[in-house]
Amino acid sequence: MGQIIEIKGKVKFKITLDPGVWIFDDRRIDLDTYFAGKTINESDIPYEEKLSHYWDREIREGSVSPPTLKTEKKYEKEKLLTGTFGIIFEPFLNNAEPLPEATKLVIETKNNKVTIPLNEAKDLIFKFSENGSPLKANGPVHILFKDGSNLDNPITDVLALIIE
Repeated sequence: MGQIIEIKGKVKFKITLDPGVWIFDDRRIDLDTYFAGKTINESDIPYEEKLSHYWDREIREGSVSPPTLKTEKKYEKEKLLTGTFGIIFEPFLNNAEPLPEATKLVIETKNNKVTIPLNEAKDLIFKFSENGSPLKANGPVHILFKDGSNLDNPITDVLALIIE
């Protein structure tokens, strides 16, 4: 049970998180590019710009044939096997539905407890993979701040997330 993290406390729904399955989650973010400032959220790109990009590619390369798609799939698979990934905590926090009187998130680790205001907790990033491997030594997740200020010293050895 060392790989499962529970969200509990002043929440409407207790939730268990399994970081081992997040590699298949479309919400994962590539941390190699995220903190370098090169991240582009697909949903932030307007529809017209996506369509324009598609037509520009059609003009330059002609229609996309299956071998190109196979190469792109191979690249994505290789990226999953070698990349460093994380996931933003906000959707999980929203699903737990903190009660109105809840004001803080307590991150319980093996060594201590870290308290974060609940309104800032939604921006936490849970790093679950490094260089294609799950975090086992100090895992199952390393908690990072959105601004990357604790990138060199993340919150590790997480046991539970308690909403108070």
